[in-house]
Amino acid sequence: SLTVNVVGQRRKEKVILPSSLQGTKPNSIPNKKIEDPVAGKVKTSSLATTGQDLNGFHLIPPRVTFGVLKEGCTYATTVIMKNIGVNFSRFRVKQPPPHTGLRVMYTPGPVAGLQVELEIEIFAMVIGGKDAGGLEEVSHDIEILTETDTLLLPVKANIL
Repeated sequence: SLTVNVVGQRRKEKVILPSSLQGTKPNSIPNKKIEDPVAGKVKTSSLATTGQDLNGFHLIPPRVTFGVLKEGCTYATTVIMKNIGVNFSRFRVKQPPPHTGLRVMYTPGPVAGLQVELEIEIFAMVIGGKDAGGLEEVSHDIEILTETDTLLLPVKANIL
């Protein structure tokens, strides 16, 4: 029960459920649902009674923080886009503007399997002539357009 803890005493604070159990995805904008007659649909009796919408993607991790980076160097990390649906889904990434130094590398096409990897690469560069005390913060939301919604992947870094 969510009202009592492990030893059976009443909880003092409210339990925050993960977004996967709440049925919502953080940092996403739902698209208008357009029924595509040629999209790959799975219609089995075991899925006919589920009230849950079984499509879309989850990002693991949901945000990327590079930390403090040295100017002039290139850094990269991998984000996994997990297909939580029973149908294959397509997506595309809207590349960030060049002044951010960010680039997303991935293999385009449908995700019929479980997941696809996105490589987030940043070239650490300082833009502008003002002195910010030695650090410049880079913050950008990478837009990932899917069939059901638009996912936002926040990326942050401090360039030394």
